[in-house]
Amino acid sequence: MAFKSGFAALIGRTNVGKSTLLNALLNEKVAITSDKPQTTRNTIQGILTGEDYQVIFIDTPGIHKPKHKLSEFMIESVKKTLAEVDLIIYMVEPDVEVGPGDKYIIDHLINIETPVILVINKIDTVFHETVDMSIQIFKQLYNFKDILPISALKNMNIDLLKHTIVSYIPEGPQYFPSDYITDRPEKFLVSEIIREKILNYLEDEVPHGVYVEVDSMKAREDKDILDIEAFIYCEKESHKAIIIGKNGQMLRRIGSSARIELESLFGQKIYLDLWVKVRKGWRDNVSILRNFGYVIDKN
Repeated sequence: MAFKSGFAALIGRTNVGKSTLLNALLNEKVAITSDKPQTTRNTIQGILTGEDYQVIFIDTPGIHKPKHKLSEFMIESVKKTLAEVDLIIYMVEPDVEVGPGDKYIIDHLINIETPVILVINKIDTVFHETVDMSIQIFKQLYNFKDILPISALKNMNIDLLKHTIVSYIPEGPQYFPSDYITDRPEKFLVSEIIREKILNYLEDEVPHGVYVEVDSMKAREDKDILDIEAFIYCEKESHKAIIIGKNGQMLRRIGSSARIELESLFGQKIYLDLWVKVRKGWRDNVSILRNFGYVIDKN
C-alpha cells in the first residue's frame, strides 16, 4: 500500500476545542488548552504517524475579527495556512443556530478549493436532537466532504475521525521521523506551558496581554537538573503586580504548576526561575511582535 502524507488545518471560532482535539488525535499534549478565548497564538504543528501514513496537523488561532496587531497576525497566519494545506478540519459546537462567528468563517471558506470536514465537538454536553439539528443547519451553508460529531475531551469518535482524515490525505513522503509529535523547539513548548498556567490562574484581560520568552535552558553538570530561566512580559505595571501577587504568591503558584508539568515532559528535575517585566503596548508594536516571532509576510 502506498504511503500517504499531508497537512491538515484545524480551524474554528475561539474556544471550540481545537487544541484539545489536537492533543486527543496525537494522544500527547503539544498544544495548551484553556477555557479562555484566543489561547492559541501561533500555528502549532502536531505530527501523527501510522504504518502507512503521516498527518501534520496545524492548530490555528481561533478566527475572530482583529482588534490589534497581534490579532491581525493571528488571522493572517490562518489565511496563509488554509491556502497551503491538503485538508481543512472545521470545528464547531452543537447549536440550533449559526452565530456570526461561524458565518464569518464560512464566508472565508467559500472560495477555497481545499476539502473541508466539519467536526461538531462537545456532543457530550447536549442532547442528540441538538446535534442532529446542528448537522442539518451546517449542511445548508456549505458543501462539507464529511460531517462527524465528536467529543475531544471524552475521546468520543476520535478513531473514526482519524480514519476519515487519513482517507482525504494524498500519497506522499514521510516528512518527519516516526517518533516526532511536533516540530516545535523545546523552548517554545516550555513557554507555552508557562503561558497556559498564567491563563488558568489569572482572570480577565491580564493573560491576553502576556507573552512568555524562555531565555535559557541549561542542564547542570553535577546533577540531573535542568535549569530554566524565563521572562513573563505584560503590558501594564498593574498587570505585573497581579502576576506576581501578594508576597510573590501568584508567581510561585504559576511556577510550581508549570514546573510539575515540565518535569513530566522532560523526565527530570526542573529548576524554574521566572521574572516579570513590562512592555507597554507590545500587542500593537510591530517591532516587538517581529522580535517575538509573531509577524509574518502577508505576500
